[in-house]
Amino acid sequence: MKKIRLAAASAVLLMVAGCGGGTDQPAASGPGFPVTVTNCGVDVTFDAAPQRVVLLKSAAVPYLHALGVMDRVTARAGQYPKEYYDAATLAELDRIPLLTDKTDTSGHLQISKEVVISQQPDLVLGEVDNLSRDALSAVDIPLLEEPAMCPDSTAVPSFDDIYRQLETYGRVFGREAEAGTAVAALRERMTKIQTETGTSAGRSAAVLYPTVGGGTTYAYGTASMAHPQLAAAGFRNVFGDVTDRVFEVTVEELLGRNPDVLILLHGDGDPAAVAQALTALPGADKLNAVRDGQVMTQLFNFTEPPSPLAIDGLERIVRHFEDHA
Repeated sequence: MKKIRLAAASAVLLMVAGCGGGTDQPAASGPGFPVTVTNCGVDVTFDAAPQRVVLLKSAAVPYLHALGVMDRVTARAGQYPKEYYDAATLAELDRIPLLTDKTDTSGHLQISKEVVISQQPDLVLGEVDNLSRDALSAVDIPLLEEPAMCPDSTAVPSFDDIYRQLETYGRVFGREAEAGTAVAALRERMTKIQTETGTSAGRSAAVLYPTVGGGTTYAYGTASMAHPQLAAAGFRNVFGDVTDRVFEVTVEELLGRNPDVLILLHGDGDPAAVAQALTALPGADKLNAVRDGQVMTQLFNFTEPPSPLAIDGLERIVRHFEDHA
């Protein structure tokens, strides 16, 4: 296991403090520091709570909002669909400068190392293809990725991962009490959902990611958050025997498993086009879910990676199929 100690935070904070200006933020250091967390097999040590955060992915937003530290995010990049957030979170995001939302043809963010470094961050959240953890650590900037999105991750996800990640961010930002309160609230929501849900009459389901405009259709197995989400909604994942996180699937394979319910994930764009990308495939009209109108589209982060948004997504799934039973 690699171990990285990143002390640049202190230097950046001193420089920022020297610029003057009042702030209601807590002191850069305090009880409980230094803090070491393990992320993607790397030990990362923080000598102080981060004060200048750059977001390269949206997954951390619900955690930071719950901890009350969104004001420490000084820049963001990528896409932040409004459907994910309540009014208070949207207001926080609107105040944060957007560096870029440009992606390549596969949907991956394109941003240069120089642009990120110019923001003088003491923490970057989210790893992207052309800006790795190693590239940032070379200039003493720490990076944290959502554990489920770590390269070569083999861990089986669960809703407990959400609570653990919230507690991890609580330690990193010196907000452990707030993290405890937020975890208790999420656990209460989950208990309520599962009490009300029970089972969905033994119905089977699959979570897919169709390619709009033609191309590969992907399905999600037990290594994805889709699997525990379906179970919590009372469904049986027809791909529960597949240990991969995501894999290519054909209509013939879908017909062989013939789920009663389909949940179609997408990154952005028109949900109707996402549904059509699946239903227009030759033979798809013979699927039980398509024939019976039991198809739902959902934005990707409502299912993956594990975050408070996955609990929002679970509630949406339960409501949708209750209304369309």
